[in-house]
Amino acid sequence: MNAMRGDTGTAAIAVDNLSIHYGAVPAVTAVSFAVEQGEQLTLLGPSGCGKTSTLRAVAGLERPSGGAIRIGGRTMYDGQRGINLPAEQRGLSMVFQSYAIWPHMTVFDNVAYGLRVRNESGAALKQKVHHALDLVKMGPFAERNASQLSGGQQQRVALARACAFSPAVLLFDEPLSNLDAKLRAEMRIELRELQRRLKVTSLYVTHDLEEALAMSDRIVVMRAGAIEQSGTPGDIYNYPRTAFVADFVGSANLVTGRLVPALTDAARVAIAMEGGTILRGVAHGRTPGPEPTLSLRTVHLRLAADKPSLPGNAWPVTVERAVFLGDMTQVHVRWAGRELVVRQTEAASFAPGQPAWLSIAPEHCVLLEGD
Repeated sequence: MNAMRGDTGTAAIAVDNLSIHYGAVPAVTAVSFAVEQGEQLTLLGPSGCGKTSTLRAVAGLERPSGGAIRIGGRTMYDGQRGINLPAEQRGLSMVFQSYAIWPHMTVFDNVAYGLRVRNESGAALKQKVHHALDLVKMGPFAERNASQLSGGQQQRVALARACAFSPAVLLFDEPLSNLDAKLRAEMRIELRELQRRLKVTSLYVTHDLEEALAMSDRIVVMRAGAIEQSGTPGDIYNYPRTAFVADFVGSANLVTGRLVPALTDAARVAIAMEGGTILRGVAHGRTPGPEPTLSLRTVHLRLAADKPSLPGNAWPVTVERAVFLGDMTQVHVRWAGRELVVRQTEAASFAPGQPAWLSIAPEHCVLLEGD
């Protein structure tokens, strides 16, 4: 599925029908997407899905096998026309997972390096370096040796270096993955605020769901070298297109049953479960087959000791086990011959074998397309 939006001819980044092979092995197959001016688009997916290969191809660090890449309307790569501009001619900057900070240099010299390569010098160089360091709150560390910095500080220096020459496009290759969980959460907020303040076009790669949801204007979910689904974070999370997206982008229960035509139309869908229980959901513009599958987010399910008073999907279940996860409790229940997982923040405890009532609003039961 393509991730096009608007006119790819005028987009800040346009990737058309991109393919990358390593020998006879395809890493990326016919991938197309566009990133608008000032937008942050994230490539999200598991290891080996092709997201980093795609990013490196945009950067000019990977030679594709076919397709085309344009930045600011200018062709950087075109397989048919034999165009492949080197990385230094693409007017972009990249922040790596490994920081790539030179430990023998000061913070100032690390940030100044790219400017000096571009023949910047004197007062203009100093002004740009200090401005970039102030953007990432590293101004007071300008003369400190880079080897004396923490991991988070090194990542800030790498970001300042990337921003120093005001690139048209910023590329991020899992830049926060080496940080601890608390610092990673703080840095994703700072990075997002910086990207919005600078209004710079960004292409971001991560396998971290929370990172993608928190930092992106749009997300492209990749699987096995192809695009599985694209959209806003809310669309991707609330309306997964396939079982893969439902499972990868958050935790979901996938429930398959027999279609009930009398209760199904363009907006609604209903399926009959084992024992005759009816599960109602939303079609979201998709056409159900004879045995449709619905996605039920674990956080949208509600577990209670008594039957809910509000109308909707509600059934008696049996608790199998509960696992305390700190911010929430994960409860496994048996319903209609299958196990479902419920995640809830309520402190109510349920013992194995205890009867309970499970409920979920129909708008949170989303029809999936076939894989």
